[in-house]
Amino acid sequence: MTSNKTTIPPKLDFNLVLILFLLFLVSCISIYSAQTTGQYKENFLLKQVIWYIVGTGIIAAVIRLDSEQLKKISWYAYGFGLLLLAFLIFAPSSIAPVINGAKAWYRVPGMGSLQPSELVKVFLIIVLAKVIDDHHLKNPAKTIETDFRLLIKLGVFTGIPLLLVMQQPDLGTGLVFISIMLGMIFISGISWKILVPIFGTGITLISVIFYFVLWQPDILEKYLGVKQYQFGRIYSWLDPYNYQSSTGFQLTRSLLAIGSGETSGKGYGTREVYLPESHTDFIFSIVGEEFGFIGSSILVSLFFLLIYQITKIGMETKNNFYSYICVGAISMITFHVFQNIGMTIGLLPITGIPLPFISYGGSSLMGNMLALSLIFSIRYHYKKYMFSNTD
Repeated sequence: MTSNKTTIPPKLDFNLVLILFLLFLVSCISIYSAQTTGQYKENFLLKQVIWYIVGTGIIAAVIRLDSEQLKKISWYAYGFGLLLLAFLIFAPSSIAPVINGAKAWYRVPGMGSLQPSELVKVFLIIVLAKVIDDHHLKNPAKTIETDFRLLIKLGVFTGIPLLLVMQQPDLGTGLVFISIMLGMIFISGISWKILVPIFGTGITLISVIFYFVLWQPDILEKYLGVKQYQFGRIYSWLDPYNYQSSTGFQLTRSLLAIGSGETSGKGYGTREVYLPESHTDFIFSIVGEEFGFIGSSILVSLFFLLIYQITKIGMETKNNFYSYICVGAISMITFHVFQNIGMTIGLLPITGIPLPFISYGGSSLMGNMLALSLIFSIRYHYKKYMFSNTD
């Protein structure tokens, strides 16, 4: 028996490069328009371009790392991320100021602020991928007991950074951690005999809490000490126009901006609806008003192509560790897109989650570029065979 195989050398995924470049253009166009009518005088466009350049450097560095190297640094990166999150709790305000009610950023001289949780999302993806891969290598014979142990591991390693993030508090980022964990649980091979009862119980519990929030908030206040004003975002989400002078202001302005864009938009730079913070979490409102349904659909299609390309790479590689990373990245990006666009059009409550690769923000962009650098690395290193002869 003889075998003759010639491998194609490592290569860059130019489909990903093109999608990323188009997202970069949309980000620059939208941020430039937003900053012309915003309440700030900073040049956010220039800063975003600089962060994109830094992100490109991250991709150039990470793309050289193969699966074994990523596994070796996974726990170090995870531990480093936990230290950054933990230190936020004790750091003085001169180092970690409270911004918008949350202590989630470090002040970095010359760079502005750094939100470590954005990087920890990616570190979590790598660690969970390694945990799943190692577990299956050590337990080739699947049983209910081994599946339950894997579920516990995934829950613990997600729960630690989740608890630290909720101390800030940052519900939006906490939900991203949960979405990453859920996505990786679904492809981890854990038996549905375990997952169905657990998720069924979770959905039931959430439904019960939601019922009390809407119709019996006094019970939550009496027995759990929760104040009714803390549910303001939920109330303003369900009936924003009754709260448009307070918690519903941002949503009502966003709905007005997107709705006024109609089919083709008002044209670039032709904005009539004032919307605070439109260069960050509400950047989609800019696209909706200026480019209408057509422009918004094109942007959503770009995200669809991005998810499709990551899915394709994850299915083509024969390395399970790589596949798990792809699923984690898909879960993170998909949740971000779904939540951000959903909150700007009133489908979901406002949580302060930015739109990946589009919203202004160095920390958010670095986290997303780091996640994408893993995908570039996977595509760069997996082998395809040009010829194969077996006798």
